[in-house]
Amino acid sequence: MSDTPADPMVGRLIDGRYQVRSRIARGGMATVYLATDLRLERRVAIKIMHGHLADDNTFKARFVQEARSAARLAHPNVVNVYDQGQDADMAYLVMEYLPGITLRDLLKDYGRLTSEQTMDILEAVLSGLAAAHKAGIVHRDLKPENVLLADDGRIKIGDFGLARAVNNNTATGQALLGTIAYLSPELVTRGIADARSDIYALGIMTYEMLTGEQPYVGEAPMQIAYQHANDTVPMPSVRVPTIPHELDELVLWATARDPEQRPRDARVMLDQLLDLDTLVRPAPAASGLASTMVMPGGLTTAVAEADTQILGAAPLIPAGGVNDTPAEAPANSTVLTENARKRKHRGYLLFALVLILAALAGGTGWYFGSGPGSDVPVPSLTSSSPENATSQLTALGLEVALGTEFSGTIPAGLVSSTDPDSGTRVDKGSTVTLLVSQGPQPITLPVLAGLSSDAAAAAVTDLSAGIGATDSIFDDTVESGLVISASRESDGGDVSQGGDYFQGMNVNLVVSLGPVPDVSGETVDDATAILSDKGLLATSGEELYSDSVDAGDVIRAAPVNEGPVRVGDTYSLTISRGPEPVVIPDVVGLPWNEGKQALTDLGFKLSYNLGADAIAALLNVATTDPVAGTAVEKGSTITLKPTNPFG
Repeated sequence: MSDTPADPMVGRLIDGRYQVRSRIARGGMATVYLATDLRLERRVAIKIMHGHLADDNTFKARFVQEARSAARLAHPNVVNVYDQGQDADMAYLVMEYLPGITLRDLLKDYGRLTSEQTMDILEAVLSGLAAAHKAGIVHRDLKPENVLLADDGRIKIGDFGLARAVNNNTATGQALLGTIAYLSPELVTRGIADARSDIYALGIMTYEMLTGEQPYVGEAPMQIAYQHANDTVPMPSVRVPTIPHELDELVLWATARDPEQRPRDARVMLDQLLDLDTLVRPAPAASGLASTMVMPGGLTTAVAEADTQILGAAPLIPAGGVNDTPAEAPANSTVLTENARKRKHRGYLLFALVLILAALAGGTGWYFGSGPGSDVPVPSLTSSSPENATSQLTALGLEVALGTEFSGTIPAGLVSSTDPDSGTRVDKGSTVTLLVSQGPQPITLPVLAGLSSDAAAAAVTDLSAGIGATDSIFDDTVESGLVISASRESDGGDVSQGGDYFQGMNVNLVVSLGPVPDVSGETVDDATAILSDKGLLATSGEELYSDSVDAGDVIRAAPVNEGPVRVGDTYSLTISRGPEPVVIPDVVGLPWNEGKQALTDLGFKLSYNLGADAIAALLNVATTDPVAGTAVEKGSTITLKPTNPFG
């Protein structure tokens, strides 16, 4: 019996839809479970954020945003994201379930991979990553643990979106060490990342697949980070001499310390990999032999260093192993003799081909006449001055033309892009156009105040600008859902009535939630419920006397905090104590009419013998009931008696 405690999540129904079956894996940010989608009757992988992260509102907001970005990536080499939500205190992400292993598991089992296996995996990963880069998504956490190898042969990238949503403080110990092994120099030194940072991580992964080792090791994460920032990744062939030099060059290109010297994105690197494919992969043998052969231990140096080895019709070592019957395999000397004869024949053909190419190219060798040496990759010149960019292209044997374009990211006067794009291989002597930034393209925003939030967003995005922050507040004068005001994100300038701006920059909107309901005269419970329906909180405030509001009801409600009122704000309720009591003044001894007037002026009603009123008018007030000094409600009745006229 296992000592592992039962996971409380197993068996739980999440959001009324996903039945958790078993735990698959646990990481530094989340735990992944196998679950059944009861609605669609399919198996899924559900990733549940750890509690200390799910409680972070900033993390949850980024998690939702990145989950939506990952869900847009419909690509066969990217793990599909089906759903995202919140169940009680748990933030979760529902993904495609792929039974199989990770690239890390494969490397643990086999140490290193062949060049062909490496290129197959690299092609699949680059294809998925190219789709992400095209959509503007940077993975930021590429490593063998996030490359999934399904049982049916599919290769997919996982964990899109999670790397962005976690700050540097969330990874510690081995998790941090594993991530640092693939961090680009700019992430180590400046904490910034773009598509080229993913390329660097992929270059490190390629090195590891080819050699079975990471290029940089150390006892502490900082040691590894220092090497990334200051050292150059060695060629894989230094560890494994049989690795083709084309793959050496690919790794060095992808892991250049300067991001400008790397492929611009995964598509550029994928195109180059496909170009290398025919150079690196051996042509299939006519005999139909397997691609992997066991070489004998006694090969001569000349044979071992030959460019191409051709094996006979049977393996040098039979499939059953070295203990099989010797008669079943030809002697090594016979095989080597046959190999030498074939190499000699092929050598004559190659020599003849070189002579022909040399004659056609005026003495230029095959490699520089029609092979890869005849063209050069366009370097990345983004943010370079036109003069510096021109010098670099001229040194590569390329012609230069100048053009202009608007750019929201590159300052005016610097190179914003090239035509052809950086990384594209072109013939020497070709013309490369340097497109110099003119800064962002000016636009004129229309009147935004009074539009619905959707209409305002459409008006802005149609001009190739963006919507930044949207603030929703209560407003007594603007209908719910309409824009109250708009401002430029760059400088806060008001553009509610339209104005000048630039493409690629964001506009902030303030949208009305309508007026706050008037709860005057309502009971405290009713007032609290009315405000709650609008997302507002209510708290009991001071109590005041009121002639118009019954005791216990709300006189008025006012926000606790100054400034615009937003959902979640608190209102203080002023509660009525009813009419204020009035103290009966002392009118005893006053002339009858004067005492009556004093009491009626205070709102009291009077009771007296009307028949004697005319006579009493000549007398004084003898008594009041209630007596003077008694506090009674305003409007109460006071009984008056005059003095006895007869003494």
